[in-house]
Amino acid sequence: MGYLRLLRQRPVLVLWLAQSLSVLGDRLYALAVMWVVYASTGSMSLMGLVAVAESIPYIVLGSAGRRMVARFSSFASLAWVDGARAMVAVALPFLWSPDVRGFALLLLGVLLLGTLGALFDPNLGALVPDLVGPERVQEITGLLDLTGRVARIAGPASIGLLLLVVSEVQLFALNGVTFAVSAVALGWLARRYAVAASGGTAEQPGRSRASVRAWPVLRAHPRVGLAVGLHGIALFCSAVTAVGMPALLATRYGAGAGVYGLVTAGVGVGALLGNPLASNRRSGDWLRVYCGAWMVQGAATACMGLVLQLPALMLLALVTGLVTPATSVTLRAHLGAFAPAERLRLMSVDQTVIRTGGTAGMLLLPFFVDASPRGAFVGGGVMVAGSALAGLVVSSRLLRPDAALPVPVAAHGLVVAAE
Repeated sequence: MGYLRLLRQRPVLVLWLAQSLSVLGDRLYALAVMWVVYASTGSMSLMGLVAVAESIPYIVLGSAGRRMVARFSSFASLAWVDGARAMVAVALPFLWSPDVRGFALLLLGVLLLGTLGALFDPNLGALVPDLVGPERVQEITGLLDLTGRVARIAGPASIGLLLLVVSEVQLFALNGVTFAVSAVALGWLARRYAVAASGGTAEQPGRSRASVRAWPVLRAHPRVGLAVGLHGIALFCSAVTAVGMPALLATRYGAGAGVYGLVTAGVGVGALLGNPLASNRRSGDWLRVYCGAWMVQGAATACMGLVLQLPALMLLALVTGLVTPATSVTLRAHLGAFAPAERLRLMSVDQTVIRTGGTAGMLLLPFFVDASPRGAFVGGGVMVAGSALAGLVVSSRLLRPDAALPVPVAAHGLVVAAE
């Protein structure tokens, strides 16, 4: 019911519809680029190179481009960013060719889209809380989290149907259309709030923000630093399940793609069920909930390497899905309650950390999966659960407690964090 109340607000509805389509387009893009590279080159190494290239701009801009990122912290700026992403995506089918030149152009397109995405993602996350009051930040964070999870399920299914009528490369053009729709929606939001602001009836959400340094904010809020660090460790270890699940199923159960699809579906169903629970949490220490969810997920991952029966593996997959929203929604909602400039910087730092961790994991952990799929699952799960437990112990013993969310003060759209 909370989501339905949010969607009765026209700005939230417009943004949600546009981002639902855009996130689905992103899933099409992620699948299409891997498929095109492999189909044309037959090289897993080149697939990995493309995946790394897409993450490099996130890491570089998040580490050294805080001022550049802050320049795009308005709905109007993000509309231009999505317009540029639309043009790049639509151009790729016309530039692509199954040779070295075509691969080089595709790699350039991936870098451009990654750069634009690195400007877009943290800014959108930082602007969304401005659309609602401070008491509803958790709900709108959960709503957009649910959008992404639905797209992860619908994306693979829709790409199979689309490939019946279009080629793999033409999927990029479809992704460009979704970016164009998002650009129009963001432009509408920018104009709407510009009119409201000029009439003196409301403050303008989504205006440009000054950049701030990350380190002073993290020193003032050390529990946030612990949470972001844990996020990076968990995303590093997530490469075990991403790469290792097919190997685990094949070596331990003699199972193939069909069972892999069922396990993946189990995770997705669990995440859909867990999203409303995470979005409606109102009490309790946010970091305790966050670390507890990672402990459960780490333990479940470790147990995947130990169980002997497929039904038990399916149950563990469901459990990992159930607790996943408690990690993503809890952290992003907490960051969303900070003052706008600090919020943007913290979200950018979190994005940089998880991109760095995820990229490092995809580069390093497949070697451990090759050596022992079971051992990789146990080791990765223990590392996540142990890190979460350590973070919880450190936060409770060495750091002063803070509230479930920063204390909101001042006007709508301007929240000041206090711990």
